[in-house]
Amino acid sequence: MKKFNVAVVGASGMVGGELLSLLESRRFPVGEFCAFNSGKKPASVIFRGRKYVCAAPSFAALKKADIAFFVSTDEVAGEFAPRLAAAGTWCIDDSSLFRLSPGVPLVIPEVNGAEIRPARKLIAGPNCTLTGAAVALAEIHRKFRVTELRLATYQAVSGAGKAAMSRLEEELKTYFKKGAVPKLKDGNFPRPIAFNLFPQVGGFDAEGNSVEENKVEAELKKIWGDKKIKISSTAVRIPVLRGHSLAAWFKIARNCSEGTLRKTLLHTPGLKFFVKPENYPTPLENGLRTELVYAGRLRRAKTAANEFQIWIVSDNLYKGSALNSVQIAERIRLSHRT
Repeated sequence: MKKFNVAVVGASGMVGGELLSLLESRRFPVGEFCAFNSGKKPASVIFRGRKYVCAAPSFAALKKADIAFFVSTDEVAGEFAPRLAAAGTWCIDDSSLFRLSPGVPLVIPEVNGAEIRPARKLIAGPNCTLTGAAVALAEIHRKFRVTELRLATYQAVSGAGKAAMSRLEEELKTYFKKGAVPKLKDGNFPRPIAFNLFPQVGGFDAEGNSVEENKVEAELKKIWGDKKIKISSTAVRIPVLRGHSLAAWFKIARNCSEGTLRKTLLHTPGLKFFVKPENYPTPLENGLRTELVYAGRLRRAKTAANEFQIWIVSDNLYKGSALNSVQIAERIRLSHRT
């Protein structure tokens, strides 16, 4: 079995920790392993029972890897990933920097894994919010063509990082101790998050759309390879630690029954579909370190012909990030067998 020398940039971060755990639990054939962080603070990680001190990334060190995972910042990915890919190292980037770059595949393996090719060694992973919809509705789009998609997102605080999770926990502790949610000004959120929610994920553009809402539209069009689909979303941050949820309304070009759509969903790769409406998924029950996307409550919408509604849940740190990156690496591994 071929082993791959692996580098993880951002190994000591939250997503980096999930990535290392998945590489180990899924028995990815790692040869030499190197861990990197920003180099600003001392850090170490445990991988396969061994302690690794995280170093600041350098091109010379990263070039020794067959596969380099970037779970760091846009700036770090921009500095190293293009040059590494040109030098022959597979680069799997979880930042947002290259997702919409021409010639860089934006990949969810179950949906468009064929985009992984040896000639394009820089691969981008998608925004964690849209991943659930991209997977859940992929087969429906292929068979019946989704022409319009409306989404209301319910996004866990872990999507904003470790500090955001600590912010929620601190607000909750203060509330139970003092009876009020503190108004913290730490840069994590624009409003209090404990016992609250707000329709803002990122800043707003001139038209009033948030950064997250624009990402959902542009990235989903690229992943599905359909520039004509009309997409509208409202991104909402909620006081849940882990697991993003989506309420989706989708209109299809071809008329079909709910039964036909249920059968399609039951055979959609990477999706667990609950047929009975009372068996809907939730972040707590289905959004914690789960490898699948979950969906339920499919029904015909009452607002337009050929429009349906569905509820979708996925783990934003797994399928929305670390797991997706590992699955891309597994596709790369398979390509070396043929």
